[in-house]
Amino acid sequence: YRGKCRSCFSIFLFLQTSGLGPGENPKYPASLPVLEFPKPLVGLVRRKRDWVIPPINFPENSRGPFPEHMVQFRSNNDKEVKILYSITGSGVDQPPVGLFTVDKNSGFLYVTQPLDRERKNHYVLLARAVAVGAGIAEDPMEIIVKVIDMNDNKPVFTQDPFTGIVPEASLPGFEVMEVTATDADEPGSANSDVRYTIINQEPELPSRNMFFINPVTGGIRVNAAGLDRENIPKYTLEIQAADMEGNGLSCFGKSIITVTDSNDIAPQFEKSSNTVSVPENKVNALVVKMPVSDGDEPHSSNWATKYRIVDGDPGRMFTVNTGPSRLEGIITTAKPLDFEKDNRYTLLVTVENEVPFATPLPTSTSTVQVNVEDRNDAPVFDPVEKVVSISEHLPVDSDLVLYTAIDPDIMAHKLMYRMDRDPAKWLDINSETGMIKTKHSLDRESPFAKDGKYRVLILAIEDEIPATGTGTILIELEDVNDNAPTIDDTPLKLCNQDPRLVRLAVTDRDGPGFAEPFSVELLEGSNMYCAAQMDETGVYCFSHSLYISLFICIQNNINRPSMFF
Repeated sequence: YRGKCRSCFSIFLFLQTSGLGPGENPKYPASLPVLEFPKPLVGLVRRKRDWVIPPINFPENSRGPFPEHMVQFRSNNDKEVKILYSITGSGVDQPPVGLFTVDKNSGFLYVTQPLDRERKNHYVLLARAVAVGAGIAEDPMEIIVKVIDMNDNKPVFTQDPFTGIVPEASLPGFEVMEVTATDADEPGSANSDVRYTIINQEPELPSRNMFFINPVTGGIRVNAAGLDRENIPKYTLEIQAADMEGNGLSCFGKSIITVTDSNDIAPQFEKSSNTVSVPENKVNALVVKMPVSDGDEPHSSNWATKYRIVDGDPGRMFTVNTGPSRLEGIITTAKPLDFEKDNRYTLLVTVENEVPFATPLPTSTSTVQVNVEDRNDAPVFDPVEKVVSISEHLPVDSDLVLYTAIDPDIMAHKLMYRMDRDPAKWLDINSETGMIKTKHSLDRESPFAKDGKYRVLILAIEDEIPATGTGTILIELEDVNDNAPTIDDTPLKLCNQDPRLVRLAVTDRDGPGFAEPFSVELLEGSNMYCAAQMDETGVYCFSHSLYISLFICIQNNINRPSMFF
């Protein structure tokens, strides 16, 4: 043995344990080791053993011929008396029965077939020596047969193929997966010491050593940069597992590594510039659709896009959203465009993915030149609602107010005016100048006036193109004392035989300052028959005559009288 072959070493160890020297033939009984039973104290008296027999080391997978000698038992009394030898235990009369036998006369122990350490690594036997006609000659001797491991099992992968995934943006050193193999030979020995090797990579791009395997643990890591799912979505590694620290028996398996998508490709606009025309005065009008392309995994967040307008829209006149295909930016108007204020916009738009880039990437941009198309704008009144305060006693045919509109178009059109809503028909308008006059008396107390205010709608119409603008005039009617107070409870009868206090309710249609407080006076001698007085809400009368006709004069605070009979 020169340290080159583990199998040779096992055989050498067996020879050494068996007591054989180099060149001796173990097949002959004369060369076998002899195990002697301990000597008795006096005569053939039993005694306890006070020493331990070393194990018998025997290699597995012996080729025989069988039965094959292992060892010889010997009694110290075999010269005085005839001794018969026997054995019991596992492999003899216990399963596996018949594996070991002993020559009862010579004490030679035999094995009847090859041993298998992976099935059973040791056997415990009890050897007995009995003197013929004298009973027990020796105490039973315990024999342990230890099966010496031979490298007769190759490693076996725990699965085949192994599968793993690796993001394409992974850097060298990233651990992808771990492969394992088992070996049935003796644990902790060289026979079961497995080492791993990658023997082939398919495809060998962009480098033939894209992955590295730890020879002891089986961990597979990224070894080189350049993983690209779009070009190579999958790698197949052929892996070897070999025992004897990589120099013994071997097995082969595969590891399939799937390269998963990383956001390593920036979306790109299909067109770097666009020129479009958009009509003015429209909200949510389509401006342009901007298709893009992205080489990442379709329908993933690495592939879906989002957009931003980064320049050219300080007034936020536009908005950009992602289209249903998720590879399209759609720009629409967020506010009405005004040709007369700004007839051209140059927008700078960027596109990115829904998730950040895995590595720094340049962002694609595109410019959109938006030309605003002029449309015929309707006339606009300034202000849209005009408030006018006048007295309700303004004479008929008086000028009320001049109310005109302007045409916001660059090429202004001639405007015509007409009354659109005049509920009481009090007013008239000059169709050319927009001057509004009174054609009937105004009345603040009219049911057409709400809280003293009268609302009129005016139309301004272009003479050539039918575009119409609408304005409102709110007339605040200033009150005058044009309504006498009235007594609501008529007629009134009083009798002196049933004298009672009667309340007469008084109202005045005029507003504050032209109504209360009221005063009351009995006319034409009526004070001879009754009395009257005024409070905040009405007149109180009391009769002291048989029957009267009553003349009452009620005045408001500015002496506008009302007569009552």
